Amino acid sequence: MRDRWKAGLTVVVDVRMSGSETLVPASASGGLVAAGYAIVGEASGLLAPFVDALEGALAEEGFVAVAGEPASAGLVINLVDRERPRPFRRRSRGTFVAALVAREDEPADGLRETYPLLVRALANVALCYLPTFDRVLITTMERGHYPIEGDGELASLAAAVVERLAPLARARLVIDNEFRTDLEPELWQGDDQTASIAAAGRRLDELGLLPAPFPIEELLDERDLRHVKRLYGIGGLSYGNLSARKDERRFWMSASGVDKSRLETPGRDILLVSGYDRQAGRMILSVPPGGEPRRVSVDAIEHWIIYQRHPDVGAILHVHAWIEGIHATEINYPCGSEELATSVAALIADEPDPAHAVVGLRNHGITATGESLSEILDRIQPQLLRQVPMT
Repeated sequence: MRDRWKAGLTVVVDVRMSGSETLVPASASGGLVAAGYAIVGEASGLLAPFVDALEGALAEEGFVAVAGEPASAGLVINLVDRERPRPFRRRSRGTFVAALVAREDEPADGLRETYPLLVRALANVALCYLPTFDRVLITTMERGHYPIEGDGELASLAAAVVERLAPLARARLVIDNEFRTDLEPELWQGDDQTASIAAAGRRLDELGLLPAPFPIEELLDERDLRHVKRLYGIGGLSYGNLSARKDERRFWMSASGVDKSRLETPGRDILLVSGYDRQAGRMILSVPPGGEPRRVSVDAIEHWIIYQRHPDVGAILHVHAWIEGIHATEINYPCGSEELATSVAALIADEPDPAHAVVGLRNHGITATGESLSEILDRIQPQLLRQVPMT
């Protein structure tokens, strides 16, 4: 049995609007060692040999164990107890945390049994090592759930896991928001585009295309729930997002953490994305003064890139569903990452008609472009499959 580092503390920033000030969240990546890793917790029992193999695989992938404070690592593997998982409280969103457990039996419903573990451990992904079956189950915050199969050699199974984790851990999140109280007064009550987004949200609900995530409110206390929302920029009411182009540069988009079937207030539930500060890694939002805006959807960076590259795209829809035969991303990068955004945008660009395209996000869902949200739904509805394939 080996003793690992203890969890560190976390620093978070609450974002509020006041008058005409511009308020910006703290940087998410300061002080991190991108290629550094740390393993926290106790590697004992079934986990001990697998953790040894993981360390070897991480070294082969170019990761180096950090000295001292594990919160400075870009990748943290948190060894947790299945019944009482202890969260690793990171200091930065830029730290990617994988919660790792081992069990002898295979779960009857892997997603339902591992997702609560992921949430309680405040992790980006959950890893469930099944030595009896030479398999590791991976569960993501976006409800992705799929196995990594071994070939009888522990080292090769560990290498396959690290191969999946490495690009996720090195991904750059773009989920911070900068709120500017410069929205034109004539837009404070919305316009035709915001009305179309609200109508499309209601239609998605009627079609059963707004699945609710697992009830994280029932799994976490209030303090941990706030921590999850700040780390991942999510609210937990419904999955999916919608946007509609306003003009050459700007677009309206649904907020994060709001019921998409009840998009009622422009500047709060529907936000105008007016820019992207790439150096700081944050989306710029134009809002009315004196309001209390929500964060925009974490996929805003993806929509931004698509709109900028394809002037003919009038609307974008993302839902957790599938269409057979579509091209899909190779790696399930985290939502809100620049890497996922550029991967999806590249697939859109490769389609015969990028302005009327549908592409897949591996183990996650689809992104569709079109003239309007109603046009997109009319076109794709007959082909939609509710079950997203997991690979």
